[in-house]
Amino acid sequence: MDYPLPEAARRYVAAHLHDDPAHLALQARRHPGLPVPELVRQIQARQKARAKLPSWADNPELIFPPALSVEQASSARTAAFKAGLVGGARLADLTGGFGADSAAFAARVAQVDYVERNPALAEVVRYNFGQLGLENVAVHAADAVAFLKESPHHYDWLYLDPARRDTAARKIFLLRDCEPDVVKLLPLLLHKADKVLLKTSPMLDIEHAVQGLGHVRRLWVVAVDNEVKEVLYELGQEPAVDPERYALNLRRDGTQQEFRLNRAREARATPRYAEAQQYLYEPNAAVLKAGAFRSIGTAFELLKLHQHSHLYTSDVLRLDFPGRVFKILAVEKADAVALKAHLGPEARAHVTTRNFPDSVADFRRRTGIREGGEVYLFATTDLRGRPVVLVCEKLTPPVQTAE
Repeated sequence: MDYPLPEAARRYVAAHLHDDPAHLALQARRHPGLPVPELVRQIQARQKARAKLPSWADNPELIFPPALSVEQASSARTAAFKAGLVGGARLADLTGGFGADSAAFAARVAQVDYVERNPALAEVVRYNFGQLGLENVAVHAADAVAFLKESPHHYDWLYLDPARRDTAARKIFLLRDCEPDVVKLLPLLLHKADKVLLKTSPMLDIEHAVQGLGHVRRLWVVAVDNEVKEVLYELGQEPAVDPERYALNLRRDGTQQEFRLNRAREARATPRYAEAQQYLYEPNAAVLKAGAFRSIGTAFELLKLHQHSHLYTSDVLRLDFPGRVFKILAVEKADAVALKAHLGPEARAHVTTRNFPDSVADFRRRTGIREGGEVYLFATTDLRGRPVVLVCEKLTPPVQTAE
């Protein structure tokens, strides 16, 4: 595809930006003078980018690669967070992809080297960076290992987001299966840079990664609106004996929840247990992924409902808790009649099951309670091992930013 797009092609993309790509492809014959299949792919990629990179999706000057490259790109929120972790004179993004991370790094680092082994993708990104005015990013269509070996520079930071799909396009997440193999590449990475920032799949076990990498100084579990998107590891010459872990939840209002822990504090924490009191606390997904099953309760002086529930309670309200906070209205047995008395005629509620015999689907099937409404039901096991349902209303935490 030629770029910039001709004016007629730009008008077509703008006019059909919110239309169904499959429907547009069937109507290609109506536009004999346009490369409709290519333009439909542009529209499809922009639609996929809208939630992740809204300013790029709305920029008519940019060219979009195949949709898979957009799917694999960082969102603007996570890219900006990563950029806040780095600094200095020079950084190389060794797995450049669509360039969202490199663009964010360019705001914090004097010179960025973007490296991408797919030459066609690298050319698209080169063009886009020109349209975005990113003059401090150099684009290199090269293999990461070859680039590093040939580069005359020593870097403040190297960044890698290894490819997590195999030759059959199946998702993978073990470090040794990703491309490039960071563990095998570590001696070269640490020879060429003071620090390495590594992004891994949320599916990768953190303990396995820390042991396998052996050079971890700090790590961050990053969730967006309570969905864990990535885990980041800072690697250096001198690893920490017990790396600090930061559980971050980036919220849709632009603020974030943060909790900090390490293995030693987690092991020392001694949970206290109690029956449900006035308030219920559910840790966010980042906190749970980081492994804060004990220290989160002691840090906020909360009581745990059961060893395996990871739900907490108190009589003193803690709206600064990193997760969802509820007022407990009633504690009931898992009985449809008793529960529906709290729900009104439509029998709707949001249901969560934790350490409970039924799945959410089974619970709804058995009780006839439908999704929705203002009531939250937590089906769990209490201190005495009895299945119970906590009937709750959600409370709104105040704005909380990182220190």
